[in-house]
Amino acid sequence: MSLELKGVTKRVGAETHIHPTDLTLEHGVFNILLGTTGSGKTTLMQLMAGLERPTEGEVWFDGADVTGMAVQKRNVSMVHQQFINYPNMSVYENIASPLRVARLSKGEITARVERMADLMKLTPMLGRRPVELSGGQQQRCAMARALVKDASLVLLDEPLANLDFKLREELRDELPRLFADRRCVVVYATTEPVEALLFAGNTATLHEGHVAQFGPTGEVYRRPRTITSAQVFSEPPMNTAPIVKEGDTFRLYDGTEWPASAAGATLADGEYVFGIRPHHVTLTPTGAHPVAIEGMVLVSELSGSETVIHFRHRAETWVSQSHGIHAVPVGEVAGLHMDVAQGLYFDRSGERIGF
Repeated sequence: MSLELKGVTKRVGAETHIHPTDLTLEHGVFNILLGTTGSGKTTLMQLMAGLERPTEGEVWFDGADVTGMAVQKRNVSMVHQQFINYPNMSVYENIASPLRVARLSKGEITARVERMADLMKLTPMLGRRPVELSGGQQQRCAMARALVKDASLVLLDEPLANLDFKLREELRDELPRLFADRRCVVVYATTEPVEALLFAGNTATLHEGHVAQFGPTGEVYRRPRTITSAQVFSEPPMNTAPIVKEGDTFRLYDGTEWPASAAGATLADGEYVFGIRPHHVTLTPTGAHPVAIEGMVLVSELSGSETVIHFRHRAETWVSQSHGIHAVPVGEVAGLHMDVAQGLYFDRSGERIGF
């Protein structure tokens, strides 16, 4: 079972929301749409579901062209970040509603509703109406209703964004198991690279309506094809800087140098772009090849157990992410260390150089 987008494009007036897109999404794995707000994730999902019709191109599901098929005739479930519930029904009836439409037996309906309510931590609320629930509980009710039926295509549009941290962590673990035995195509949209890595599967990086890259999640993360794909798959965003290759040495714009690797030494001399993710720019040396740089601290903030520093390095602003809690006063010059062995190299057009 698979979902195929063949040259799918969406324009509204003179504005292109989705540029020509070819994607094949298979069942049995999580298919992640990763991108910032406004990158096109929701529009792409609406095209997959049949809520929007493409301006050009075709949508195929399980070998059949469903481009013109009404959404009511498709076996689709969709969960939005903004929850939608039936206000006059109890939580039980909300969850059971798609099963009643499918004419399942009373016993089967009860069993499925109770299992889903247990998963979503809603069992004590089954007799309540949505207005009596917190925002997070209402979101869980909407998720339970969408997931309780055996849909062939399940679209999850940032479904965990409004939930508390503990429940988000639990559902991140549970969702893959929930779909493990189901024969359905699962598509999950998120703005968070860490969520894509946790779910693994396959990831499409989206930017301004373009699919920058699609493939196994680990491969897309470790070997981005372009600067755009690398930036999408980095939070905080990846640092990039112009460098020059001369002989067996790379040189940063401030004169900082490091040796080219054995493979990199074969690269032609010239100008390139160096990219390094913030967690490889740290306050203490890490990795096999740390290279020291200095910068004036512009912002210093704590993010969980990490210290994130925005600093000025010559005319450029960089971001560093170090494990642990560090007191780094704003305005001071901090010594930082790049693990250049973890760096990425791109040509001037933004294409990654594979070595």
